[in-house]
Amino acid sequence: MGTKLEVRTYQIEEVRATDENGVRKVGGYAAMFDKLSEDLGMFVPLREKIQRGAFADSVANGDVRAFWNHNHDIVLGRNKNQSLRLHEDSKGLAFDLTLADTQAGRDAFTLIQRGDVSSMSFGFRVRKDAWDRPKDVNAPVIRTLLDVELLEVSPVAFPAYPQTEVQARNLDEAMVRAKIEELDKADQVLGKPVGEFRTRLAKAALRAKFYSDIL
Repeated sequence: MGTKLEVRTYQIEEVRATDENGVRKVGGYAAMFDKLSEDLGMFVPLREKIQRGAFADSVANGDVRAFWNHNHDIVLGRNKNQSLRLHEDSKGLAFDLTLADTQAGRDAFTLIQRGDVSSMSFGFRVRKDAWDRPKDVNAPVIRTLLDVELLEVSPVAFPAYPQTEVQARNLDEAMVRAKIEELDKADQVLGKPVGEFRTRLAKAALRAKFYSDIL
């Protein structure tokens, strides 16, 4: 299970901004299923996708908040009180957000309605994922998010792009940890070390400067 907070950003699709008798609402998708991301890796080509059902437990049982631009001091909604409604469909994680009649709520509505803000980010921790590593070293590793703990969703004006160094290093570390677990299992089953692969992995970890933390 992952312990680090990870953040992904999507352009809002089919965003709705409606004002019904003074009640301002926005909605759309915070994440899309089975859609490969851009390259997220720092040292190894890495792309990611989200499997349908990854958010199911969080939608049913989680305490998820909507913030403005990831600012935890500006709360726009919360699923516990139904001001933030989340559900999965065949396309992705859909959201409907009823904005409070506050300055932040009014500003968020206006900026989204005008198109000044057109991206959504979501923060999560990984509970379960899967890694597909092709034999072709030039082909990207594919990470599939199977089950995540959804913590927040945020409309953002300037997305924190996932290929930034901090995010890429976190993903590289997650990939290395997952590979080490596989190698450990292989050692137990085969009864012999998988030296060549472990050496290559150690070199990649050294380049990412977290070798001493994980081996």
